[in-house]
Amino acid sequence: MDAAKLGFEPDTVIQELGWDDDVDDAVRAAVETLTGSELVDGEVGLVVDGVILWWRDGDGDLADALMDALQDLAEGGSIWLLTPKVGRPGYVSGADIGEAAPVAGLSTTTTSSATEDWAATKLSTHKR
Repeated sequence: MDAAKLGFEPDTVIQELGWDDDVDDAVRAAVETLTGSELVDGEVGLVVDGVILWWRDGDGDLADALMDALQDLAEGGSIWLLTPKVGRPGYVSGADIGEAAPVAGLSTTTTSSATEDWAATKLSTHKR
C-alpha cells in the first residue's frame, strides 16, 4: 500500500483508532515509514495531523466514533475510515458511512481500495 495515497506526509503525527487483531499491518507500517514516526493512540492527547479509524459493523455508533476521532485532529486534517470490504466479516455499507459522516460534521471525499480486505474512505471537515 502506498501511504502517500492517503495524503500523509513526512514529519506528521497520525492517530490510529479502532485497532484490533484484524487490522492490516502493512498499512500501519507504510504510514509509519512515510511519516517517520509511530502511530499514536487516543490516549496521547496530542494534536494530530490525521486519523486512521479501523471500523467494523458491530463496533458501535459510527457517528459517535467519528466525532471522537475529531477531538485531537488539527484543523484541515483528515480522517481515513478503514472498513472491511464487501463480503468480509464486519462489512460496513457505504450508506452507513454516508449517513454517519454529516452527523459528525464530515464530508466523504474519496473511497478506494486500501488492501485486499480493507476499503478506505477519506472524510474531511466542512470548510468554514
